[in-house]
Amino acid sequence: MENKENFVIIDSNSVIHRAFHALPPLKNKNGEVVNAVYGFLLVLFKLLKELKPKYFVACFDLPEPTFRKKVFEEYKAQRKKAPDELYNQIPMVKKVLKAFNVPIFEMAGYEGDDLIGTLTNSLTKGKEDGVKNIVVSGDLDNLQLINENTFVYFLNKGVKNGLIYDKKMISEKFEGLTPEQLVDYKGLRGDVSDNIPGVKGIGEKTALKLIKEFGSIENMYNNIEKEEIPKGVKEKLVSEKEKAFLSRELSEIKKDVPIEVNMKDCEWGGYDEKEIVSMLKDFGFNSLIKNISTEEEKTVGQNLKLW
Repeated sequence: MENKENFVIIDSNSVIHRAFHALPPLKNKNGEVVNAVYGFLLVLFKLLKELKPKYFVACFDLPEPTFRKKVFEEYKAQRKKAPDELYNQIPMVKKVLKAFNVPIFEMAGYEGDDLIGTLTNSLTKGKEDGVKNIVVSGDLDNLQLINENTFVYFLNKGVKNGLIYDKKMISEKFEGLTPEQLVDYKGLRGDVSDNIPGVKGIGEKTALKLIKEFGSIENMYNNIEKEEIPKGVKEKLVSEKEKAFLSRELSEIKKDVPIEVNMKDCEWGGYDEKEIVSMLKDFGFNSLIKNISTEEEKTVGQNLKLW
């Protein structure tokens, strides 16, 4: 594992949201709120120092409705619109990424997670011996993508600390489930944050028990008459069968987004120190200038042993 090249993929919108809510409303000389940009830069410098990526990209959501909204109109409908101060910082973060020569990927009709799923699945397929995918995110939706070659670097406390999730940690956290089974688990229990309904009356403990026993929603319904399922639970599952499969569909990250990209497009070649220093000064982030790497620290292709 130590010899693998790191392919770092930032779940940009989630990191921006995490930074915006974790930091006080910092303002630049023009009076613009830039706390999310500042927090994003803290994460960026941390990733460059700790992970030394050979490949480095950032994925974004777009404001257009995704295919999930077409499948289920109420998807994320309960969410309150974030403040304009947050949305106004997204172009600034993209400016930062371009200055650092980090490619940006986004596509109308899909969420950033779907692009991440496609990159980790299709792009590095067949390169398991040489590339290690590390998804950096502020939420846990990407845990389903974890396998022997893909890990999630979860920002669990603001933007300063990261927790690495692998298959073993998934099994410990979800009582023996595999990453692939998390979509079945969510299909039964739902997800309030995304307004995914799940099966009414089925909570986390029951959902875990059912998926552990049957392995998947499909297999559970194929064996719905088993006596081991309590009558009350069985009645709920039967009456909400359509919602269970719908919720699973909404929860599953796409791995086949029609995006034209190859590994060469994702290579990270470092940055121009003078350009970055100038940009940091423009933002008023003079305290971050000390993070500008030396040539030795900027060497790409080296890996930090995280496990």
